[in-house]
Amino acid sequence: LNSLDRFWVNAAAPILLNIAMIVGLWFFHGADAYETARVQAIAVTVGGALQLGWLMIACRGSGVSLRIRRPRFDDDMKTLLKLILPAAAGAGAVQINLLVSTALAGRLLDPGSISYIYYADRLNQLPLGLIGIGLGTVLLPTISRLLNNGRHDEAMETQNRGIELALFLTLPATIAFIIAGEPIVRGLFQYGAFTPEDTVKCAWALAAFSLGLPSYVLVKVLTPGFYAREDTRTPVRYATMSIGVNLVGNLVLIPLIGHVGPPLATAIASCVNVWLLYRTLSARGHFEADAKLRRRVPRLALATLLMGATLFGIDRLIDPWMTGRLMIRFLALGGLVAGGVAIYGAACFLTGAFRIADLKALAARRRTA
Repeated sequence: LNSLDRFWVNAAAPILLNIAMIVGLWFFHGADAYETARVQAIAVTVGGALQLGWLMIACRGSGVSLRIRRPRFDDDMKTLLKLILPAAAGAGAVQINLLVSTALAGRLLDPGSISYIYYADRLNQLPLGLIGIGLGTVLLPTISRLLNNGRHDEAMETQNRGIELALFLTLPATIAFIIAGEPIVRGLFQYGAFTPEDTVKCAWALAAFSLGLPSYVLVKVLTPGFYAREDTRTPVRYATMSIGVNLVGNLVLIPLIGHVGPPLATAIASCVNVWLLYRTLSARGHFEADAKLRRRVPRLALATLLMGATLFGIDRLIDPWMTGRLMIRFLALGGLVAGGVAIYGAACFLTGAFRIADLKALAARRRTA
């Protein structure tokens, strides 16, 4: 479906999983926590089946015939396995790093540390899922098509604009999580057993995670430059190296800064991964930052700092409303987000960092690729 430019179908599929889990929780929750957990596990399976059915129907509507056939281990299958196994391993580097960090946190840190890391990661995954996965999904078939047609300059141009868009969207999220992380965590999670002290500790973990947010997304933007050229081994080699960096980082940072160590180690490992990917693409002549990208990155950084300075004052005004009733919390969070978006948009306009026309041009480029 992605190769046919029907990106929205696959992007919408997880909604069915969410619906299945919400229905299971709302209507079929059990008498105790364990029974409720079993219902949720069943809901995940039901949601998976719904997603599969949704995608199969969409494929049939796009003229793609899916039938059960006897497996044949032919040359095409050998090529697929040769390419997909390293790619799958490389794509899971962030998750593997998080798994390593969580395991070490459970063994070396105080009780509750894993919860701080988990909740912080849930928030950090929001922009990563919306931006990083989306960009990676769009760029891979687009760059592959351009390279297959011999349009190498356009492929490089597309990747430059992808990096621009990634930084345009992730830099403000990073600053927002660092400066306004505490009121965000308080508004979402500070209920019942989740105390104000827990909010502060979770916000520190969120700030550490967010330092790597641009690099988490840039990994998704740079790896299509390898995959489109059927090189899936280089990204997995660098991902393995980043896992090693993460492990060492955890062992060094946990004794120094406690539960903030694992998120910070994950962010550092991701930055190392991005640097290796960028350096290799540049050395091979497959990527070069063009004049527009070099000009806009400092302007995006300036716009982000202007937004951060303003948020520093706004979040102090909104923070007292984050412990009110549910609707009050939602309104306060909505006001904080809307204020940040408006300020960042104005800052981008003033600094010339980005314009609406740039987004339209990127969309038009993908449609004509």
